[in-house]
Amino acid sequence: MARVRALLAAVLGVIGALALAPPALARPNPDGVATSAVIPDTCPAGGNDCVDGTIAKLRERFASLGRSCDHHSTFALAYLRTTQGFKWGRDQEGFFADNRWVNREGALFAEYYHRAYDDWAAGRRSSVPLAWLTALDAARSRRLSGAGDLMLGMNAHINRDLPYVLERAGLTTPDGSSRKPDHDKVNKILAEVMDPLLAELLTRFDPYGFDTGIPNSTVLEVIIRWREQAWRNAVRLANARNPLARALVEFDIESGAATVAAGLATLTGYVPPFTGPEPRNTHCVARHAVAPPLAYPFGLPPAY
Repeated sequence: MARVRALLAAVLGVIGALALAPPALARPNPDGVATSAVIPDTCPAGGNDCVDGTIAKLRERFASLGRSCDHHSTFALAYLRTTQGFKWGRDQEGFFADNRWVNREGALFAEYYHRAYDDWAAGRRSSVPLAWLTALDAARSRRLSGAGDLMLGMNAHINRDLPYVLERAGLTTPDGSSRKPDHDKVNKILAEVMDPLLAELLTRFDPYGFDTGIPNSTVLEVIIRWREQAWRNAVRLANARNPLARALVEFDIESGAATVAAGLATLTGYVPPFTGPEPRNTHCVARHAVAPPLAYPFGLPPAY
């Protein structure tokens, strides 16, 4: 088991590194992808109330998925808790340099997730990016562990969505300064949220799929690496000088995220008849409504 866990940690690191050099031959969604033009900017002024609205919408989605023990609930819970953590960080005086920018970015980021999920649920598969299609289909089929469902959702949202969101939100201030310091501050929030989040996922939804032996710090390192590459890809999008140059950047983003999704799905899939979703489902039915076991930096939230 020690060797298996060490190998798993090593492979996860390799998969995280794939996002730093997206394979040129990987094929993006052949049916097309949802473009940023059709995703509404719901918080153009960047008011603090935008984050409250985002949290309310995420809480409603998670409540529906969690109570039914839907396998999409692991990512939905993670997104809710990290957004609550984002609000906590923002409300610390001086944490971000520009609260309006991060408020707008956070609200816009959530819309990309909601649009992908809603298009998928409505059967509009040609509008769903391939990385999201892989993640959402896998959760519906209940063929991955809880950790797999979580990481595929994070991959689609960070490696695929985030570059477009950052570009739309703007990479520089009016005086030309980079907004990257505020982008990087989010990593500190993720570090604060990571331990209680994984403890809550393990306690309420899947004690088997999250007991991987991989240190939480390794998972956090992969996510931070993905966020760094998302920023670099946003810069590439912003600097694309013509439609062809932009298309090549978009191809790298789509194909890179799709390739990481395929690798994660292979790594975290159940192996019938030895492993399957039944223990996870049984546990969730009995435990999904219990309180989180550890306090978050923003306090101890209710189960729903």
